Amino acid sequence: MCCMHQPPCPAADAVDRDAARVLSSFPEQGWSLLCNGVIIFDDTGELLPDGSTIAPHRGPAPHIPNARNAVLAGAGGAGAGSRPVPAL
Repeated sequence: MCCMHQPPCPAADAVDRDAARVLSSFPEQGWSLLCNGVIIFDDTGELLPDGSTIAPHRGPAPHIPNARNAVLAGAGGAGAGSRPVPAL
């Protein structure tokens, strides 16, 4: 495929291939075709133009790196509803 966008979309073999523009979107089926020929799926899996696949690669939300630790810390210690001990 030849991208006509300016700046051009990343190639299908580039690390940032997911940044290419969407040509066709089928949200009811869970996939979109990008300008570079990559098909991306809602589960973050990808099908490349050469037929190779990339497994889904979801991870923790980057803006909440310690969310699990914060939840666990509040579960047993001085969390919501507890009162501080007054100083004497």
